[in-house]
Amino acid sequence: MLLRRLLRTAGWSLGTVLAMAALYVGTAAALMLLPARGDEPVDARGERITAFVVSNGVHTDLVLPLQTAGIDWRRDFPPSQARAAPADAAWIAIGWGDREFYLNTPTWADLTLRRALGAVVGANPSLLHVSWLTTTQLRPDSTWQLSLTPAQYARLAAHVRASLPEGRAVPIPGAHYGANDAFYEATGRYHLFETCNSWTGRGLRAAGVPVGRWTPFDLNVVWHLAPWRP
Repeated sequence: MLLRRLLRTAGWSLGTVLAMAALYVGTAAALMLLPARGDEPVDARGERITAFVVSNGVHTDLVLPLQTAGIDWRRDFPPSQARAAPADAAWIAIGWGDREFYLNTPTWADLTLRRALGAVVGANPSLLHVSWLTTTQLRPDSTWQLSLTPAQYARLAAHVRASLPEGRAVPIPGAHYGANDAFYEATGRYHLFETCNSWTGRGLRAAGVPVGRWTPFDLNVVWHLAPWRP
């Protein structure tokens, strides 16, 4: 009798978890098909600024020109704060995420259950991960192109800067994945409903780019974007 009750309880618990997971994924899929559309007027003759979104299949970054339209990211994120940023870097890739996950999970082999659960429940502060890139480092199969007006680009830049504590970029000493990157303190906490891709999506929506109304997964971010054709 006791075993039967335990099995019934386990079955209900498993069913509840699966139902919640299905609801989470289903909501993300439904909102992906109902994008928030920008109100920026179309002017083919006006100035356009090229930027990108890149994805590794799980995580997305914004890729912005290192210097254009009066915005010079070298003032916020000096390339000298990398171990060896490319001298000819033309782009800066910026992503937001969970501090513990970022610093201690450079590869999927480093992922542990404790770190995964900590990220899901919002147990840790967040960071920005910044990389300085050349055009040749962008891969067409994982890059989506944005064509922005100066006003749109300014709003996207404001979204990034709003993620810096008191608007200042504070580097994490000695924290790097490779030669061309660095980590910085950030505002907010990563959790199940505010993921790295949610951060990217909020920036795109603020800029008036058509994107899913909620973007917990990378697919939600890039679904309505144009693949890069170099």
